[in-house]
Amino acid sequence: MRARELINFDGITGNYNSITDVDNVEVGHSTIISGDGNLIVGKGPVRTGVTVIFPRGKIESHIPVFAAYDVLNGNGEMTGTIWVEESGFLETPIAITNTHSVGIVRDSLIKWITSNSKGKDPKFSLPLIAETYDGVLNDINGHHVNENHVNEAIINSNKFPILEGNVGGGTGMICHQFKGGIGTSSRIITIKENSYVVGTLVQANYGKREQLTINGINVGKQLTDDLPEINDDYHPGDGSIIVIVATNAPLLPTQLKRLAKRSSLGISKTGGIGANGSGDIFLAFSTANKSAFNRDEISNIQMISNDMIDPLLSAVVESTEESILNAMFSAKTMKGINNNIVHELPVDKLKKIIN
Repeated sequence: MRARELINFDGITGNYNSITDVDNVEVGHSTIISGDGNLIVGKGPVRTGVTVIFPRGKIESHIPVFAAYDVLNGNGEMTGTIWVEESGFLETPIAITNTHSVGIVRDSLIKWITSNSKGKDPKFSLPLIAETYDGVLNDINGHHVNENHVNEAIINSNKFPILEGNVGGGTGMICHQFKGGIGTSSRIITIKENSYVVGTLVQANYGKREQLTINGINVGKQLTDDLPEINDDYHPGDGSIIVIVATNAPLLPTQLKRLAKRSSLGISKTGGIGANGSGDIFLAFSTANKSAFNRDEISNIQMISNDMIDPLLSAVVESTEESILNAMFSAKTMKGINNNIVHELPVDKLKKIIN
């Protein structure tokens, strides 16, 4: 079930209501679920994975895109952002995983990039890897993600309706003390009779129950049952969210940073506050201006005037909110390490509150 089946959202979606509605964007997951019972570091239980995003699809993954990033609260990691900020380009695919697997995912993605460089062996690569913490349900110190999982996510990447909830990097994540994970959404907007698409993908792993807001209603204070059953030290509200924003609108990096920044407003609409223990990190990219990255020639590029971008900003807010709720609606109850249990969003109870 997706959130739109119950909630009336603003805006018009693309065909898939997904980040893959934007041009050639592809998404793939590798999900690792094994074992039950008490934690044995290195052996499990395992509840984790990897999600990979190709801004121009696998075939044209060597062609950079204009990009920019922004941060709400910085207790997290997104590698490669210094060069994105400096150059204005994202030159690699994106991967999202758990906090302690950033290194292996980064190294594995570099191997794939160098072996799929279309005959132009890159001298160096600074891939963009983001993370959120899944150690409440997953043997995070067991380092179970490996190169094969990264390659599996790459092989699985496509444009078709993508899986949400307990999949890929979102497998072991928690959102507002319900099961969280991967979610996605899109919006179609019109500027000067030109139609553009904005899509977002989130890995949602943040928030306290009493702050959860859906359809403008603080439902968290009414959904007092189904709290996580945690046998370990647990601090509700600590966690993170990664938001990836894609668009085919011709925007410069400075404008894309403005789009990335609006992700925080979508998070706030669901009750997120950017808590001290949260890593809320966002990246926006544009698939337009395909010839902008040119080492040998002066490029001609297009851009939308700043005075016209408000519909794009609204689309980011709307699709971020819906992506988060899609993650929660799709996620299922999960038992992890030490028999910790995080329950899925009780949709039947939610219907009675918002109707």
